[in-house]
Amino acid sequence: MTENALSPRGLLERWDSQQSAYVAHREQRFQSMLDVLRLHLSEPFHVLDLACGPGSLADRVLTAFPHARVTAVDYDPVLLRLAGAVLAEHGDRATVLDADLVRAGWAEPLVGQRIDAVVSSTALHWLSPSQLLGVYTALADLLPAGALFLNADHLRYGTGNDTLKALSARHDAEVQRASFTAGADTWDAWYELATAQPGTAPFVAERRLRFADRPPQPHSPLHFHLAALSTAGFAEVGTVWQYLDDYVVFARR
Repeated sequence: MTENALSPRGLLERWDSQQSAYVAHREQRFQSMLDVLRLHLSEPFHVLDLACGPGSLADRVLTAFPHARVTAVDYDPVLLRLAGAVLAEHGDRATVLDADLVRAGWAEPLVGQRIDAVVSSTALHWLSPSQLLGVYTALADLLPAGALFLNADHLRYGTGNDTLKALSARHDAEVQRASFTAGADTWDAWYELATAQPGTAPFVAERRLRFADRPPQPHSPLHFHLAALSTAGFAEVGTVWQYLDDYVVFARR
């Protein structure tokens, strides 16, 4: 192994530390999602993790619910490779799929499967408003009545909430400063470490190709997510957790 080589689990732990620098109270956010799954569903159940990254949320779901199954989808080949390695520890309860949420038909491989809940964490802000509505519409078509959707993400304050926007920005800066001082990786440092792992080079090249024409999108505020979910056909929408501009959005099909 090279000097920078880490096990998949070790790299995921570095990811969790890095993400906690950008998401204050991240474990509380995850716990609120796990609580909703526990209170609403009975095992065994099937969870779809949208834009799963390296599998941190899927891993928590599989650990918390030993009879659950998770299908984890993402489009980043570097993160998918890591998710596949990490979630393999859970055996056949975990499935990892390569899927581009921007493209129509991304959900076709899931048609015919019963999915009891959909989760996502710090990911859907990469989608434009029209792309979000497309994803929510596809989910409404895919899910049975009573299935849940939980999305944890920063949903930035906009015009009319200038004080709250400034408070959130100052809090983010404080958390990041303390975390980086304590030794957490920045996003760039973590990604450099991840791409330095043995055998990763082909996946890095594929990632560059896939995201060459994917500029960052403007953030959709909370009210857009709630309205889009209702428009898509979800029967009940709301929030189950909030800390400043960080939310867990809830919807029931």
